[in-house]
Amino acid sequence: MKDWRDVLLVDGYNMIGGWPELAELSRSGMQEARDRLLDLLADYQAYSGRRVIAVFDAYRVPGLGRSFVQGKVQVYFTKEKETADECIERLVGEYSHRRRQIYVATSDSTEQHVIFAQGALRLSARELRLEVEEMQREVKKTIRPPAPGAGSSRHSLEEKLPPDVRRRLENWRRQ
Repeated sequence: MKDWRDVLLVDGYNMIGGWPELAELSRSGMQEARDRLLDLLADYQAYSGRRVIAVFDAYRVPGLGRSFVQGKVQVYFTKEKETADECIERLVGEYSHRRRQIYVATSDSTEQHVIFAQGALRLSARELRLEVEEMQREVKKTIRPPAPGAGSSRHSLEEKLPPDVRRRLENWRRQ
């Protein structure tokens, strides 16, 4: 695995609650909101070069927790009786022994103070959302559609698919 210079630890549910688009999605289904967040974080990871780790709180869910990769983003669901904050603090400790900068995305002010004391830098939910939106604008500027009349006049299947179907196919492709 690539040795990433910088690491971004993301409090997943904090971002879902703090980003209007994700908060709206979570009303119809938390899984859809998590998947959308992970899609955005995967794109952000590819663009920024930071290793992104998303942590979701499973504090009241019995079990040992679990970890997996989705869209090249490392995802942690905490173990029983471990909060996302505790998991993030543990990960900050683990990653701070290496030569890299660690960022933590959370709007939890208590957590911000704790991780700052451990040497990590913080991003609020709003600040990370603004960085992701800026990344999206930069990517759109770089990827310009062909000029009308240039190249093939065929329409791709992607253009004919509804956005939700395209999103599902993209999620499937990334897994």
